[in-house]
Amino acid sequence: MPSKNHYRVVILGSGPAGLTAALYASRAELAPLVVEGGGGDDPTDVPGGQLMLTTEVDNYPGFPEGILGPELMDRMRKQTERFGAEFATGELKAAALKERPFRLTLADGELTADTLIIATGARAKWLGLPEELEFRTRIGGVSACATCDGFFYKGKEVLVVGGGDTAMEEADFLTKFADKVTVVHRRDELRASKAMQTRARANPKIAWLLDSVVEKILGGPGEGVTGAMVRNVKSDEVSEVAAGGIFMAIGHTPNTAVFQGQIEMDEQGYLLTGDGTTATSVPGVFAAGDVADSRYRQAVTAAGSGCMSAIDAERFLSH
Repeated sequence: MPSKNHYRVVILGSGPAGLTAALYASRAELAPLVVEGGGGDDPTDVPGGQLMLTTEVDNYPGFPEGILGPELMDRMRKQTERFGAEFATGELKAAALKERPFRLTLADGELTADTLIIATGARAKWLGLPEELEFRTRIGGVSACATCDGFFYKGKEVLVVGGGDTAMEEADFLTKFADKVTVVHRRDELRASKAMQTRARANPKIAWLLDSVVEKILGGPGEGVTGAMVRNVKSDEVSEVAAGGIFMAIGHTPNTAVFQGQIEMDEQGYLLTGDGTTATSVPGVFAAGDVADSRYRQAVTAAGSGCMSAIDAERFLSH
């Protein structure tokens, strides 16, 4: 439970964006409150964000030997706490952003804020298979980010699930590392743009399993993913496909449902911000990280926008 009823800055989310925003806001002596996730039904909704479910992070600057995702988030949190940020764990139930100060309803009660930084992130869409969560937490398993994890699949054969532009981009990128990339799509036609399809089909390292769905992920402790059971939706025939990793490319869902009708969003639910700022359509409300970024979705870009949001909030308050 928060120690006060009112804060000058409340930050929703404790991933790279939220913690960086808290670091800068704390150093500006704004005494921010960070509302972490957790406590809900989703086992992947944990304080620290998606990096808490990541093994090795090799692309965050300053760690030449790499660092475990949970260790990176722990270090970021300790650095933030050093400057006095306050933390509260719980789900945001409601937000009233049309009144001043903003009123937020948490599981444990209500509080108000002069400014709000939304860094609630976005969730990758998954197939819902029981093995997904287990294999997401180790190298050689299941991923939803080829840019983040593709390096670990050098010389392997991998599967990419999806048929849109994202799937084509992921498949093409993975061919820089993997020996073979097989696209698994449930329909006989891809949803990707013609240009993206043409590029992917011209790549000799990309194979295709259309009219197909992944029914089960194969593998075990110490060996990671070894393949998948794939079912043809027309013939109902099930076959085993060898693979050293599986990439889900079926989209992301930004965590913005509680703000529907109050903040301008795009058709996918990502928060819209002004050019060159983190300001949303509501004065005093700022967005940082994947909640407003459907393109890059990297820890380092999230951290950068977290810094921007804290500076934007500080300037808003000073005026």
